[in-house]
Amino acid sequence: MPSFYDDNADLRWYLEGGIDLELLIRLTEYDPGGGPVQLAAPDAPASVAEAIAGYRDLLGAVGTFVAESVAPRWRELAEAHPKRVGADIEDAPVVRELTQAFGEMGLFGLNVPRELGGLNAPMLIFQLSQEMIARADTSLCAHVGFHGGIAMAALLYNVLEGSATFSASPPRIDDLRFRELLDEIVAGRAWGSMDITEPSAGSDMAAIRTRGELGPDGRWTVTGQKLFITSGHGRWHFVIARTEDVAEGADAFAGLNGLSLFLVKAWDWGADGEKRWLASFSGVEEKLGHTASATVALSYEQSPAELVGERGRGFQQMLVLMNNARISVGFECLGVAEAAWRAATAYAAERPSMGKTINKHEMIAELLENMETDIQAIRALAVTAAVNEEVAQKVAIARKLVHVDAQRQTELDRIGRRAQRRSRMLTPLLKWYAAERCVEITRECVQVHGGSGYIRETGVERLLRDAMVFPIYEGTSQIQALMAMKDTLLDAVRGPTRFLNRLAKARWRAATGADADERAVGTLRLRALQAVEFLLTKLGAAKLKELPLSRPGAWSAALRQFDPKRDFSLAMLHADRLTGLLTDAVIAEILLEQAQKDPGRRPLLQRWLERAVPRAEYRYTVLTTTGSRLLARL
Repeated sequence: MPSFYDDNADLRWYLEGGIDLELLIRLTEYDPGGGPVQLAAPDAPASVAEAIAGYRDLLGAVGTFVAESVAPRWRELAEAHPKRVGADIEDAPVVRELTQAFGEMGLFGLNVPRELGGLNAPMLIFQLSQEMIARADTSLCAHVGFHGGIAMAALLYNVLEGSATFSASPPRIDDLRFRELLDEIVAGRAWGSMDITEPSAGSDMAAIRTRGELGPDGRWTVTGQKLFITSGHGRWHFVIARTEDVAEGADAFAGLNGLSLFLVKAWDWGADGEKRWLASFSGVEEKLGHTASATVALSYEQSPAELVGERGRGFQQMLVLMNNARISVGFECLGVAEAAWRAATAYAAERPSMGKTINKHEMIAELLENMETDIQAIRALAVTAAVNEEVAQKVAIARKLVHVDAQRQTELDRIGRRAQRRSRMLTPLLKWYAAERCVEITRECVQVHGGSGYIRETGVERLLRDAMVFPIYEGTSQIQALMAMKDTLLDAVRGPTRFLNRLAKARWRAATGADADERAVGTLRLRALQAVEFLLTKLGAAKLKELPLSRPGAWSAALRQFDPKRDFSLAMLHADRLTGLLTDAVIAEILLEQAQKDPGRRPLLQRWLERAVPRAEYRYTVLTTTGSRLLARL
């Protein structure tokens, strides 16, 4: 019996002791205490081990279903297109059929608390299921993902704004403001989307023009256009809109502070049981890939809306959705890359050329090994990012809902802050690397197939077409690189002593690590920090020209006066290279930690280091020796 879970030893490793899930499970089961495990929630597993066994069963069921019932229908799915039917947009029959099947498996409520109709698994388990669905068909994965992801966002928003009620004994959520949304999604009657992009505002959210207006009756409405909305033909929409005007002459980023987040229904039900439209679908896109997934344009005209949280906080609230979405894209990339690597491996093992199958030719053998290594590296990064983001969110939920003593609360706050910082650092690296490498891996798959890969008969060209959107949606690769660069440099500027200590530790580790692998990991971190040091030195020298050199503390003053919107031009030019250095170092550190716990992971670490170390030297050389000519021209 084929199974996309059973046949993937690297994925299974994470559920079979590869990572410590106790804290995540305890937070999920409302047991954030520091003492013995007490999973006291109604119908909770008897232990952490029992919970993990249940997660394995869930993933096993999903893996079997997608291998047997989704993957064989790739031709049907590749030719499936959503279409307009009257005022509505409908998915193709095969998409409706398979989506319903996932709903019947409980997947839409996989990560929703039991008392709200779900299975109460961690979001990580949902993300791992998404990888397997994407391996079978990424269009279906994208659509299914806008069920569980939107449901959890609604729950988190209600908890953080204080509109969810909770009972302590036994611990359970009693009700929440967006209960109708949650019930419909868990039951498979509806799904949701997040509406950000507009005709004149893509990556530049500060340029958003859709308006949220408060009427004299105290009710909100939303007016404006949104486009490129994945699964935007659903009923529930988290819409970001402008509620505050931007002062004349303000900088280009000031508009972010005037945004608010709203929950808007595309339709409601009239007394006669018929749909009453509150928004309109103005188009469904025909795309290069993801052809079975509906990407729509919407128009709102004074559509009734519910404000989420506080007005003016929309950008910060949308980041919750976007961080989850970007991590989800990382897992989606994994699924597509896994499918491409397996297809290339199978074809190469059967295709004879020059007296042997092509997998025995040196260049193809290296290509296939590099594909496998990078997929496993991306998975390590994806799981680490997902765990940290979920821990940060569930600590925030625990603060609102569960009472613990002061000492444990202080410890939880520390854990939550650390997880949040780590998630903020890892998420753009994951989105950047997974998206870019997935495009390369799918292209390499086509290359291995030769002429057979270029025709539709084999099905691998669709993987390349599907992968092409990953560096674009949920924040382009360039946006991810700029985010990683900005956060890294500003962290060093705000904590120069802390930065210098990290630099010294990396230098020491590179020279005196316990073995060659640890020294190589130290070298990668050292090169990344040296790149930061170089950029800061260049930027600081430029700032010193604006200050009297005789002024006491001129260097410190220069550092404090950095304006990332104006002063980081050299760093912006090299943001992609810096992000590559940071990603290589982070993945190496994660794999080293895995190898220290499980010697079976050591070969993966070594394969990663073989290419990462020389790649880092190249990136560092280019970063430190080029750029002035282009910047002078600009």
